[in-house]
Amino acid sequence: MKIEKNKVVSMHYTLKDGAGEVIDSSEGKDPLAFIHGLGMIIPGLEKELDGKTKGDKLNVEVEPAEAYGDRDDNLIQKVPREQFEGAGDIQKGMQFQVDTQMGPLVVVVVDVDDKEVTIDGNHPLAGVKLFFEVEVTEVRDATAEELDHGHVHGPGGHNH
Repeated sequence: MKIEKNKVVSMHYTLKDGAGEVIDSSEGKDPLAFIHGLGMIIPGLEKELDGKTKGDKLNVEVEPAEAYGDRDDNLIQKVPREQFEGAGDIQKGMQFQVDTQMGPLVVVVVDVDDKEVTIDGNHPLAGVKLFFEVEVTEVRDATAEELDHGHVHGPGGHNH
């Protein structure tokens, strides 16, 4: 069975950055399971999986535009420290969810001083070229319930 829209795909993967550092991996875990074509994984990887079958192994390079996007300097802002009142001791690396005109956004504190907190709304992998090593372990039809719920049920997926 070939990978195409609405098929459940299970795969083992290792994700590395351009320096060869492992960012994430399914090694020692259940394979990642997702419904293909619903945007559950980054577009560049999903596109490369089209037409593959169980047992296929591939190395995929994904440019930032097909992954988490390019870095956007407009998402880095200095805000008055008073806006974090009640948040405790603000430290570099802390994450907060903020409401924006386009919905909720997770921001990371990248700098803090007595008067201002600098936050970055870019995804941590924005602007990073990604390298995947993938092995397709299963391809099957999604059940009607999985399609209705929008996620895979069972091992490697969502359990109710």
